[in-house]
Amino acid sequence: MNIDLEIDARGLLCPLPVLRMKKRMQALPAGAIVRLLADDPAAHVDVPHFCAEAGHDFIGARDSAFTVRKG
Repeated sequence: MNIDLEIDARGLLCPLPVLRMKKRMQALPAGAIVRLLADDPAAHVDVPHFCAEAGHDFIGARDSAFTVRKG
């Protein structure tokens, strides 16, 4: 899978990883693949919830990496 944007939000606490991802995704076209690196335990809840609310596809999470397709 080709990653169009990788965002390093490690060390940031809720809600900052999701807010950083939201801001950085705005300039991307629909269908772009984004990987968010976040070690905040709340990200496992926040990222899928953000995707559902914003119309993005949550592809999955592995360790501290979350993959999203912009809707």
